[in-house]
Amino acid sequence: MSTTRARTGNVSAYDWLLVVAVVALVILGLMMVYSATAFHGLKYRLDADPSLLFLKQLIWTAVGVVVLVLIARIDYHRWRRFSVLILAATLALLGAVLILGRQEFGAQRWLIGRLLGAEGGSVQPSELAKLTMILYAADWLASKGERIRQVKAGLIPFAVLLGLVVGLIVLQHHLTSAAIIAVNGIVMFFVAGGSIWQLLACGVLGSVSIGLLVMESPYRLERVLLFLQPFSEQAEKGSPTVQSVIALASGGLTGVGIGESRGKFGYIAVPHSDNIFAILGEEMGLIGCLGVLGLFAFVAYRGFRIAMNAPDMFGTLLATGFTFGLVFQAIYNMAVVTATAPVAGITLPFISYGGSSMVVSLASIGFLLSISRGMGSLEETDRLAGGALGSEAHDLGGRDRGTRLSRARRSGLFDRSR
Repeated sequence: MSTTRARTGNVSAYDWLLVVAVVALVILGLMMVYSATAFHGLKYRLDADPSLLFLKQLIWTAVGVVVLVLIARIDYHRWRRFSVLILAATLALLGAVLILGRQEFGAQRWLIGRLLGAEGGSVQPSELAKLTMILYAADWLASKGERIRQVKAGLIPFAVLLGLVVGLIVLQHHLTSAAIIAVNGIVMFFVAGGSIWQLLACGVLGSVSIGLLVMESPYRLERVLLFLQPFSEQAEKGSPTVQSVIALASGGLTGVGIGESRGKFGYIAVPHSDNIFAILGEEMGLIGCLGVLGLFAFVAYRGFRIAMNAPDMFGTLLATGFTFGLVFQAIYNMAVVTATAPVAGITLPFISYGGSSMVVSLASIGFLLSISRGMGSLEETDRLAGGALGSEAHDLGGRDRGTRLSRARRSGLFDRSR
């Protein structure tokens, strides 16, 4: 009981350095959204409020902060009780999108967007699936222990589960989000104790699947060809990538100044969302781009540090999934803008316009903070016990040799969810 109170009441145990990095990214994102959306709003309605999209983003950011605080204050073990229910609800939403969803840009990803009055649809179940799949996968993998190495008990059931979620998202014509979830799931499987051969098998299967999906879809194949020859300007279809690169080059070292971007005036597609990094680079220059890279690198460092020092395997897998998912998506978004990866419709976490993306990203940080507070209470318990508990944890860890991150061996000590 005292340990539980310590875990839920010790505010100093939060990873405040992680909070500072995320706050910096969010503030920077709001600045860029404000800069990029004024002309975008007027382009569709001359009488529109230039700050309308910025105000919507501000509201969604406030919602995300509330969600972050609530999740951070809840013992992360409690979520295991609801992981199956949460996944089932997510699958239902993914299925509903295929029937009731609104189509935009050739994709059917948005649900009840009209009810919320958000441009482009503000609720994307595929964004929610990134979070809920991590939660359920962490619960499922942590419960398997060394059996994760078995093909029938570990690899095949997990592949079927992952394939179900990924398949529903692929049907929405959102291959990039599906790929992010798949890669994140494979990484979590490996961290949980999967063998290198299982990892290679998943990698080969995933690569072949992506290749087939690209080949059977003309617009996906076209994107790959444009990536290979971005300056071909075939029927002007290569211009989005070219314009992003031009904007980055125009920024130079220090940028043209906040609000002074020219690329947002119709040259760069969706400058407030998928390509906002190009606007940032033009207005803040190479220094601003390196600053964003540095902040995401720091988020990765703090997140993986939390994963390595989590009190149990469930916490390790949660922290790994949320950290890798955020950072991998950020890297890919920036790679697209810099013409080093094929074009894909994904946002830059914390910075791009988008309600679902912002709330899910901040919720992910909430889970990391909840786990970091568990670390603090564990260290305090170890200190008060004179190291006795740490020795016991080391002895218990011998039964979970499949883990790859050190303190995840303490899997039985604070896991009260079962």
